Amino acid sequence: MNHQTGQRTFTRTEKRGMLREAVNMAWPAVLESFFTSLAGMIDTMMVSSMGSYAVAAVGLTNQPKFIGLTPFFAINVAVSALVARRKGEKNKKAANETLMTALLLSLLICAAVSVIFVVWAEPILRIAGSNADTHAPASAYFRIIMGGTFFSMIQMLFNAAQRGSGNTRISMTTNVASSITNICFNYCLIGGHFGFPALGCTGAAIATVLGTIVGAAMSFGSLYMKKSYVSLPYIVREKIRPKHYDFRIIGKLASNMLAENLLMRVGFLVTAFVAARISTDAFAAHNVGMNLLGLSFSFADGMQAAGVALSGQALGANKKEEAKLYGKICQQIGLFISACIAGILLFGGRDIFRLFFDGQAILDMGVMISRFICVITFFQIAQVIYGACLRAAGDVRYTLIASTISVTLIRSVVTILLVYVLDLGLMGIWLGVLSDQLSRYFFMSIRFRQGKWVDNKF
Repeated sequence: MNHQTGQRTFTRTEKRGMLREAVNMAWPAVLESFFTSLAGMIDTMMVSSMGSYAVAAVGLTNQPKFIGLTPFFAINVAVSALVARRKGEKNKKAANETLMTALLLSLLICAAVSVIFVVWAEPILRIAGSNADTHAPASAYFRIIMGGTFFSMIQMLFNAAQRGSGNTRISMTTNVASSITNICFNYCLIGGHFGFPALGCTGAAIATVLGTIVGAAMSFGSLYMKKSYVSLPYIVREKIRPKHYDFRIIGKLASNMLAENLLMRVGFLVTAFVAARISTDAFAAHNVGMNLLGLSFSFADGMQAAGVALSGQALGANKKEEAKLYGKICQQIGLFISACIAGILLFGGRDIFRLFFDGQAILDMGVMISRFICVITFFQIAQVIYGACLRAAGDVRYTLIASTISVTLIRSVVTILLVYVLDLGLMGIWLGVLSDQLSRYFFMSIRFRQGKWVDNKF
């Protein structure tokens, strides 16, 4: 204990042990997110064989799809944080009650989301910026993807609970299996191989849903494992039911994160809409760039899972200084990952975009985008890890305000100003993305360093 500051000091041996624990928890989550994003890139690569219009059509569905999935993202972050906190408190029954409550809530929302997004797919995509050559394939793709929301919801929810309990390997194996299934059926159904029909964008959507079905089945099966902290046999044996208290606490945490994610999607949608209006080739290059940025985010997402579990469990055990140190350790790992990603994109950006496109003009766009991502990835990974620790502590109102200012306001205003007023085209789009990530890093890092987030109770 440091008697001047009142803070505990950690020995070098303790820090090394915590670093090992963070790495052991992070690598499955990082690998899981990486394979999920890689499958999305391969999806785009396979679709690109039909032309840039197909890449643009599939890309158009991304933001509306994520808006539809936003309630589940919010619930899942709440579940991970709550399960981690309950495990730190050594309260297994409360952790499983959280899961059952979240499952009932998710099922009700899933029914509404599926119906709304399937029935109104066409007007939704028109708002997203579809045009004559992208509207029909985008609509077909979108209806199938949103029709399979139930399986995505099941996979995400059970994996979120497992991550909160510290078992990141379960979600890794389910997502890797899901991604491999997706890629295999992409090959069969997009171009028509092994006797399957050539369905183009529709085939890509079917392959994605088949992948989520496999992932959902494996995630459900993980609840039967003997060592699983969230366990279906335990739930049945103890007659665990959804609890009113859990509805209230999940609602409190998830509502802030839902608002945060929805407002963030406004910023993302503005970016996609403006990019779609530049040209089909520019929008296709932009979507590949967003896939690459998503690949970078996948590493951040993996570190986020580790940060939520480690910080949440430490806070549940009332080890506040340990929670802070885990956040700093995850940042050190994230910095190393950022440097590796930046190096690959700096020297290999053109070659990566050459996997998708042939034209010199669109490849030049790709090089410019790659250089932006080299810089953005440092701020992105860092702010995601800081945000994970804040959310693990329940400091969700601050993250809502910070994300709203950064994504919804700064990103949207900068993008519109640079593209429509200064006529910077695609460069203006990516300067807008950079302004968002930089400002979010600024807000999240200040809050984390202040340290007050460890005092939150829920």
